[in-house]
Amino acid sequence: MTLQDILTLDCTECAVPANSKKRILETLCQIAANKVGESDSSLLLESLLNREKMGSTGIGNGIAIPHGRLASTNKPVAVLLTTERAIDFDAIDNKPVDIFICLFVPQDSTQAHLETLQSIAKLFSERKTAKQVRKCTNKQTLFNLIQQN
Repeated sequence: MTLQDILTLDCTECAVPANSKKRILETLCQIAANKVGESDSSLLLESLLNREKMGSTGIGNGIAIPHGRLASTNKPVAVLLTTERAIDFDAIDNKPVDIFICLFVPQDSTQAHLETLQSIAKLFSERKTAKQVRKCTNKQTLFNLIQQN
């Protein structure tokens, strides 16, 4: 499964204000909560924080792919957002992050989860993709860009 398969316009945001790792994770969870059907985004946040404890999901080059598994959903949900300014995210290259691709998958979808993470990493391994994403000024443009890649 690819990001294009699961990303929706209502889970895409541009130039979100954020000043900390925790705040950006909270924002990602608030956006995803509507799609997952969770009235309380704290379960989603707990899932992301548990994963971050194992090691940062900041993959370098200003990109992070926070992800978690949920027992309460039967379909994967992706959120893509950019921030106004890059924030410290403990990325592997120690550089701040301004592109976030968040993924929530059903608890028992291990293989699909890994394949989706791999396809996202591959998509963003192209430096031009990240460059184009950073130029987007609204969510529609950002969403369309991802759908065309």
